[in-house]
Amino acid sequence: MKRIEGNLTAAGQKIGIVASRFNDFIVDRLISGAEDCFVRHGGNSDDLTLTYVPGAFEIPLVALKMAESGKYDAVVCLGAVIRGATPHFDMVANESAKGIATASLRSGVPVTNGILTTDSIEQAIERAGTKAGNKGADAMLSAIEMINVVKGL
Repeated sequence: MKRIEGNLTAAGQKIGIVASRFNDFIVDRLISGAEDCFVRHGGNSDDLTLTYVPGAFEIPLVALKMAESGKYDAVVCLGAVIRGATPHFDMVANESAKGIATASLRSGVPVTNGILTTDSIEQAIERAGTKAGNKGADAMLSAIEMINVVKGL
């Protein structure tokens, strides 16, 4: 049986990052985690391109444009949607996730979802580099591996 697995080597990869300005006090930590992960796995930070958008809902469009541009091996999406008192949270969380998946499937380029969807600011802080690790780093690690999986197909 032939086995295809991605490795975690980022050397030579070019990755786009789309980040939300909304909740930037959390998103900035996710961006730092993603960049640190990329460099720790052999990537050069000059091979990262960071694009800001207003909020998580706007991320999928820019992710699709970046993926279709041919300039990037993968796109990492970073944001934070924190539950409030209205159903707006559910709409933004669901539609951004669906849009990110669609961007990846349409373009054939790995597009990873590093958008936090939490019930509280405390949960977001935990997932942006404290108790629960850094989900920006996790999204970058998935992108690195997926690039290598796709190349192996």
